[in-house]
Amino acid sequence: MSSGTSPKVVVLMGGPSAEREVSLSSGRECAAALREAGYEVVEVDAGPDVAVRLADIAPDAVFNALHGRWGEDGAVQGILEWLRIPYTHSGILASALTLDKERTKAVYRAHALPVCESILASADDVRARHVLPTPYVVKPFNEGSSVGIYIVHDGDPPPQLADDMPDTVMVEAFAPGRELTTTVMGEKALTVTDIITDGWYDYDAKYKPGGSRHVIPADIPKDIFDACLDFALRAHKALGCRGASRTDFRWDEAKGLDGLILLETNTQPGLTPTSLTPEQAAHVGMSFPQFCDWMVKDASCDR
Repeated sequence: MSSGTSPKVVVLMGGPSAEREVSLSSGRECAAALREAGYEVVEVDAGPDVAVRLADIAPDAVFNALHGRWGEDGAVQGILEWLRIPYTHSGILASALTLDKERTKAVYRAHALPVCESILASADDVRARHVLPTPYVVKPFNEGSSVGIYIVHDGDPPPQLADDMPDTVMVEAFAPGRELTTTVMGEKALTVTDIITDGWYDYDAKYKPGGSRHVIPADIPKDIFDACLDFALRAHKALGCRGASRTDFRWDEAKGLDGLILLETNTQPGLTPTSLTPEQAAHVGMSFPQFCDWMVKDASCDR
C-alpha cells in the first residue's frame, strides 16, 4: 500500500464503449463509496493515454468500473498486468471469454450447464432470412447491458439490423419465462433476484429508475433457487472469474428445473443505484462501501 495514511485507488470509468454512460454512473458510485470506506480515490476516464496516466498516478490498486469492449474484454486488464497494478474483477482470459457470448456458452456446455440453442451468423444473412425458427433473439456477441438486442416473434419478417451492428451476430432461440440473476463473490453465491418488468429486460429497464422491479430473495421453488446458486458458482469457476460476477438466467415455470437456462455471466456487474449486484450484497448484510472495500482488498494481478 502507499506510504500515506490512506491507500490510493484509481477508479477507471467511462471509456469508449457503447456502455460508457453506465460505466460513468458505476464509477461515480464506486468512487463515493471508496472515499467513505477511507481510501484516497482518483477518478480516471479511460482514454488512449490511460497507461501513461496510471503510471503517473502510481495507485495501490485499480477499481475497474469500465463496461463493454476495451474495459471488460481483457484489453485494459492486459495494460494493468503490464504495469503490475492490482485490479478488481476478473483477469485477461476470463474477461475476454465472458464478453464473447458464444464462447461462454461453449464453456457452459462443457461443464453441463444448461443453455438454449444459438449460432453465430452474418448480419447480412440475418437481415435476409430467418436463420433459426422463430421466436429468436439477435444480439452482438460481444456487448453487454442489452445493447443492440432484437427479438423476432412468430410471424415477424427477418429483422432489419442497424448499420452499426457487427458483421457477425449471435442468434439464439428465445427463452421464455422469468428473468433471474445471481451474484458470486469469491467462492460464494449470494442469493437470487427475480427481475420483473413490463416487457423485455432492455437497457432502459436495467438502468432507468423504475424500469424494473427486483424481488429479493426471489419467490421461487427451493430447487430452482438452489440450482441458480449452484449454476452461478459453477459458471464463475468454469470461466476462471475472480472478484464478483453475476450470472443471468431464464426460467420457464411450466418446465420446472428443465426450464432453467443460463444466458450469460457478467464479470463487470453494473454498480449503479438500480443495479442488481449491490442489492444482493446488501441483502446478505454488506453495505455498498463494504462491498467496494472487499473488491479492492480482493484486487490482484493474474501473472
